[in-house]
Amino acid sequence: MSVNRDSIVTVSWSLAVLVVFLLAWEFLPAMLGVPEFVLPGFTKVVGEGLRIWEPEKILWHSTITALEVLIGFVLGSLLGAVIGYALGISPRVEAILSPYLLALQIAPKVAFAPLFVMWLGYTMYPKILVAILIVFFPVLINVLSAMRTMDHDMINLARSFSATRMQVFRMVEFPVTLPALFSGLRIASTLAVIGVVVGELVGGNMGLGYLLVYFEGQGNTAGLFVIIAALTAIGILAYYSVVIAERKVLHYLPSAERRSA
Repeated sequence: MSVNRDSIVTVSWSLAVLVVFLLAWEFLPAMLGVPEFVLPGFTKVVGEGLRIWEPEKILWHSTITALEVLIGFVLGSLLGAVIGYALGISPRVEAILSPYLLALQIAPKVAFAPLFVMWLGYTMYPKILVAILIVFFPVLINVLSAMRTMDHDMINLARSFSATRMQVFRMVEFPVTLPALFSGLRIASTLAVIGVVVGELVGGNMGLGYLLVYFEGQGNTAGLFVIIAALTAIGILAYYSVVIAERKVLHYLPSAERRSA
């Protein structure tokens, strides 16, 4: 009963913070003499969102961006996890590939966006590739760190029962590193949105990033806030999708242990 009461109190305070923020957004700019073209009020942004919803096809552009985020996140996470586990299993492979992976990690990923546009044109593929690059490293690093720091006594115990290398990975290494993997996925879910938007900003003719450039050219500040809100909604949806999947997969772990992973 106390847990439910604490949850209600937490939600109530969170909603109160939101209400205060929206009221400040609505009234403070006018009180401080900030022009509407610099910082429009909340109701102005809502009204602009309703006005441009159909003419500018906000839902269609949001769907394009969400699809690019989904594909980039899935492919980048899969690639990062596979390579992370491969490096963790084989120190020799890690020694061979780590200099190149380090160089790719140091290179600013957003700088590849113009190159991808030149190669692949104004399609979805450059945006997805940028998202893959940005998503790849958090997953790789989390998985590899978990593989390096895991308790090797558990591996030795499995080998003492004549377990094969694949059985050791499937029964010991993979389950133990799942919390770290999901930690990387939570980070990657938000970074995927950033990667897609960067690609759309550089060379897009569809998606929310394209609308950002479009409204910026018009000087439509309220429209920019509408697109930022749509991008935030996509990021929140992606993040909490990972959180829900984590709770279902790691249901056997205490919630505090999942958060600390």
